[in-house]
Amino acid sequence: MSALDFRGHIRHLTSATMKKPFKSKVAKDHAASHATSATAASVESLAKSQPDSGNSRPLVGIIMGSSSDWETMEHAVITLTDLGVPHETRVVSAHRTPDLLFEYASTAEQRGLEVLIAGAGGAAHLPGMTASKTVLPVLGVPVESKALKGLDSLLSIAQMPGGIPVGTLAIGKAGAINSALLAAAILGAKHPAIREALRKFREEQTERVLANPDPSLAQAAAFRLTSPEPTSSDVEEPATSVATNAKRKPA
Repeated sequence: MSALDFRGHIRHLTSATMKKPFKSKVAKDHAASHATSATAASVESLAKSQPDSGNSRPLVGIIMGSSSDWETMEHAVITLTDLGVPHETRVVSAHRTPDLLFEYASTAEQRGLEVLIAGAGGAAHLPGMTASKTVLPVLGVPVESKALKGLDSLLSIAQMPGGIPVGTLAIGKAGAINSALLAAAILGAKHPAIREALRKFREEQTERVLANPDPSLAQAAAFRLTSPEPTSSDVEEPATSVATNAKRKPA
């Protein structure tokens, strides 16, 4: 084989070898693009199918790692509804649907959301992973777990490394309620109507406490607060018994 033929043979082999991985990369890129499009479509379809509170676009996104977390997170929804804050609710798992989580968090700002509330139990990676994909404020609600009563969830959310903050609330129902109130306070800096709704909530809360300063008065009708007076028989009978016993006591 001449040197010219040999170089031609090498070029042929090199070309044939390079074509296969190139096609494979194209196929992988296409598959990745298809998966990303499917995830984006999922987020978009969820946004369209979920009825929002009021006629305004949602300002708060409430996400949770599992449908079982709804028992806790519904208190955030109720509180935002009472305050008239538009919101949306989703189940987005950090472990089971990571692509959906990344897509939801990374597109939250362009979809008009201004605050995110994330509730999770156990390892509770949802709030932290959400915060890593957006510059919006993320409020984490530790959901009470069976094993450690929510302490594991609390520490997983609170102990974020420096640089990716998550505002961490109390464990359970109180944390869910406060997450909504804190979200309203954040939004209130920009939306006067929400600020005034929060102000009214605080005033009514104060009035309810001042209206019932003595809780014992409310229970007086249902419970007897003092023991009944002893009757004469209750007093005399023990004395007779003592006297009788005294007579029977041997000398």
